[in-house]
Amino acid sequence: MWLFVAFLAVPLIEIALFITVGGAIGLLPTLAIVIVTAVAGTWLVRSQGAAALSQLRGSFNELRDPTEPLAHGAMILFAGALLLTPGFFTDAVGFALLVPRFRDLAIAAARRRMRVQSAGFRGAAPGAGTVEGEWEEIADPAPSAPRRPGASGWTRD
Repeated sequence: MWLFVAFLAVPLIEIALFITVGGAIGLLPTLAIVIVTAVAGTWLVRSQGAAALSQLRGSFNELRDPTEPLAHGAMILFAGALLLTPGFFTDAVGFALLVPRFRDLAIAAARRRMRVQSAGFRGAAPGAGTVEGEWEEIADPAPSAPRRPGASGWTRD
């Protein structure tokens, strides 16, 4: 239900803001603001996205929990989508998501509302035993034998 309300409310808010701002400053300045925010937002998303990707790589290299860099990266990606969407409300939310402190607060709020469950493996370590099986050696086809189109080479023709 809340998603329906968001899809209904956001365009109405954007239309109201376009009419209000356009009436106050005119059509061309309003369009210029929309274009400038899209360009500036794209540049900011690109630079912050690269930084978030670097932090994610660092967490993988140091074997740390990648949850927070992934959440930051997802928020930066969402901010980019909002900044490319024409409108003042979506631009305001998009620019807010580009502020690291705001993202930290959003992650903390999400953590308070989520319950995390984990799954694990409770058996012998992988490769810690012998696996029984049967095998059969398949000879290579003769070099003069034509191969069937689409044959993978792993099966008999």
